[in-house]
Amino acid sequence: MNSYETECQLNTGKHSRNFWLGNGLLAVAMLTLLFMGPLSNALGIWAAVLWMALAAVGMALVMSDKSDEPPASD
Repeated sequence: MNSYETECQLNTGKHSRNFWLGNGLLAVAMLTLLFMGPLSNALGIWAAVLWMALAAVGMALVMSDKSDEPPASD
């Protein structure tokens, strides 16, 4: 399976690849919060910086999904 087939499979749904990558990064950010204690012991303040970076990039990717227009207001 080449990258074109993979991209077509990801884009056949309702959302783009950026949306799913963003959700994946947000899931990793959630895992960093669950393990923040051990991570902060190992990384110090950089554990919080890592969490903020993952959350920011994940949200940016999710919000960059322009596949659907919002519904019209009443």
